[in-house]
Amino acid sequence: MTAGSAFNAFKARASIAWSPRLYITLVRGLPGTRQLHRRTLEAMRLRRCNRTVVHRTTPSLLGMLNQVKRLVAVETEEMYNTRKKQDEEHRALRPPIVVSHHPPPLPPATE
Repeated sequence: MTAGSAFNAFKARASIAWSPRLYITLVRGLPGTRQLHRRTLEAMRLRRCNRTVVHRTTPSLLGMLNQVKRLVAVETEEMYNTRKKQDEEHRALRPPIVVSHHPPPLPPATE
């Protein structure tokens, strides 16, 4: 994988730890994938790119994730909350930048 991939961007947000719930995001498109992979993603309720679903960590889910690991990004609850918080801060309103092209007024002359 390249350093700029979506999976590495998700993975770099927080440390990986075991979680009872997993946040699964589809990061690759479905066209050109195998029918088996498309049916697996459909079973996990992933139908569109950049959509996230929450599932409990079970052996069957881990087997499904192993099958489509190139198409999805998996995050723990802590990683997901950290990423959402950083995205929210990035989109927050900032004070406007004021640019004045007029020279500042000269101070009054004292005699």
